[in-house]
Amino acid sequence: MSNDLTRRTVLRRAAAAGLLATPAAGLLAACAGSDSKPEDNKGGGAKSADNPFGVADGSTVKVVVFDGGLGTDYAKKDVEIFKAKHANVTVNQSATQKIKTQEQPKMATSPSDLINNSGADNMDTSTLINENAIQSLDDLLDAPTWDGTGKIRDVLLPGTINDGTFQGKFYTLKYAYTVWGMWYDAALFEKNSWTAPKTWADFFTLAPKIKAAGVAPFVYDGVHGYYPRWHIMATVWNAAGKQAVVDIDNLKPDAWKAAGILEGLQNIEKMVKDQLILAGSSALNHTASQQAHLDGKAAFIQLGTWYKNEMAKTLPPTFKLTLSNYWDVASPKAAGAVYAGAGEDWVVPAKAANAAGAKEYLRAMLSTEGAGAFASLTKSLASVKGSGDKVDDTALASANALMKGAPAELISFRYPDFYADYDKESQNLSEDLMAGRVDAAGFITKMQAIADKVSKDPNVKKQTRTN
Repeated sequence: MSNDLTRRTVLRRAAAAGLLATPAAGLLAACAGSDSKPEDNKGGGAKSADNPFGVADGSTVKVVVFDGGLGTDYAKKDVEIFKAKHANVTVNQSATQKIKTQEQPKMATSPSDLINNSGADNMDTSTLINENAIQSLDDLLDAPTWDGTGKIRDVLLPGTINDGTFQGKFYTLKYAYTVWGMWYDAALFEKNSWTAPKTWADFFTLAPKIKAAGVAPFVYDGVHGYYPRWHIMATVWNAAGKQAVVDIDNLKPDAWKAAGILEGLQNIEKMVKDQLILAGSSALNHTASQQAHLDGKAAFIQLGTWYKNEMAKTLPPTFKLTLSNYWDVASPKAAGAVYAGAGEDWVVPAKAANAAGAKEYLRAMLSTEGAGAFASLTKSLASVKGSGDKVDDTALASANALMKGAPAELISFRYPDFYADYDKESQNLSEDLMAGRVDAAGFITKMQAIADKVSKDPNVKKQTRTN
């Protein structure tokens, strides 16, 4: 599910690099140019403190929701919240898993007003921005909250604004605040007197005991390369530190060869070579690998806090789904680093017929009621402060506990958002590393080669990460 933070970014971009290769490329390119800039008030209504964007009575706002791991119940609640304040505005809400297929062809002509740009079939964010296909949402940040308590920028969780900012402007609202890590069944561990590992050394010590119990130590999604990439990048940050990841994002020469990266990724290589992964994982997608975990076939799986909601229908009642942190390497430069941030992108097309209605809808989503309902219904945090305060759930509680002990600097990486080709190739290589088709050294060499190719391409607009 998306923010990345992307994300989850929620689910990310399995098909991102194909954006300009589709028949709709010409249509998207037509969005570019000064004439594509949105009017200040497309909604056409009078602006006020309680209607800052001037959404007009009698207007219609078209909202497209990604129907993924978070479901759509929370989005239906948002419509109720919106309608309570704007009874005379119609909300046409639809849901799909084919965001790019359905929405991209309309971007230059008659797009939906608000799009939840998430999932494997999403539209590449960097291309949307470079083609002037989506609007800046800086005015949303400075708008009053739905509840009338300050500005929206003041109620967003750390990283939400930064992760949605490109080229100095805020383009994407990443609504789901995800915590990533290693999930396990606390009941199984209690039964066997196992302790959840905190380091790779702990894991390698525990793994034989897990195998002796007839359980594979680890399972993963081998179909969507951005899943194992989360684990890989968390390991890179833990082993080599924040600056190494910033250098990778900024295409610095030999950034992938920074001290610590090879040693860190050799832990993943060892896990593969020691056959500590459930056989056949490379052919499992996200839900199949998660089901294998819930069926007790594997002790650990890594993903974000949308896990419980996505698998709610098949989650055994005795399964105590619990989140622990990614494992520390032997000599970490960022010990105990936590990967968390905002994901699940929401964008307003440049040619949206009712941009005012779209932004007002986002304001409703970010209300105390909307964010609270999201946390309650999805068992994931919204990117709004306090969204999970009233939710009683053991899985979410373990994520909250992890966040409370997190260092000030949270793990984040931006290159998949910045560069579509880099994104796609890094996914392929992440799958190769997990399947044993390339070792850690080969992975690093190939990742650096991709970065160098992007860096030297004059046709690729470069982006800079500053923090």
